[in-house]
Amino acid sequence: MDATLADRLVFEDHAEDTGFLAPDDRLTCHVHGRWIHQCVSSPIHVNQVTRHRWCRDCRCELGVVVDELSGDVVMRCRRCGEGGSAATSRLVRACRAALEESRVRTTVLAAA
Repeated sequence: MDATLADRLVFEDHAEDTGFLAPDDRLTCHVHGRWIHQCVSSPIHVNQVTRHRWCRDCRCELGVVVDELSGDVVMRCRRCGEGGSAATSRLVRACRAALEESRVRTTVLAAA
């Protein structure tokens, strides 16, 4: 794990524990110890109650596509094609921001 990711994990854990960061707004995953876009396709990130990566109508998880080159993230139901809920939209935004953050940090490290 690179130092910048480790630092971000510690920062976000503390910010979440003290109420300054909502769990949905994390750019890192405290379970996997990775940037959220790197593990968002894991079944652990599906939640039927909050509707993260969940289609209520079809009662199934949303598929995930993360394009690290373009920075795009898409989550859609494999049955109906819908994009899920507000919770899923927040997760998509977090993944896009994490992609950008990891890209910026990689560029800065490569230039050093």
